[in-house]
Amino acid sequence: MLLIMAFLVMMQMQGFRRSFVVFAAAPLGLIGVVAALLPSGAPLGFVAILGVLALIGILIRNSIILVHEIEVQREDHGLAPWDAVFVASDHRARPILLTAAAASLALIPISRQIFWGPMAYAMMGGIIAGTLITLLFVPALYLAVFRVKPPSGASD
Repeated sequence: MLLIMAFLVMMQMQGFRRSFVVFAAAPLGLIGVVAALLPSGAPLGFVAILGVLALIGILIRNSIILVHEIEVQREDHGLAPWDAVFVASDHRARPILLTAAAASLALIPISRQIFWGPMAYAMMGGIIAGTLITLLFVPALYLAVFRVKPPSGASD
């Protein structure tokens, strides 16, 4: 099943390097999961792991959206790769942040339940931390993987 998912993402991203950039953002949500589960005292059990799986899907979706927007800025709008990364990050930041906020707020009602609480805490912490880190990490990783250099006229 994982190979099928990886194959589908590679087909959508049209290359291994873009797919690597997308998948590399997935583990970043674990920082928020740990940061949310420890203070809440919620266990990392089966239900929390289900939340982590959903979280990974959300972070990969955000990364796909961001990488696709970078490619759109490069190909359709004719921007240089360096500029395309910054323009795409700026264009997609608000929608990604708003959907992350909506998803996190939607989990608040179930966070106090005994059964679903660990999943809610894991997802809320992971969505908040993972989204913020992804918005910084994916553009930086894209620049590194594709060896994009700043324009020669850019000042430091």
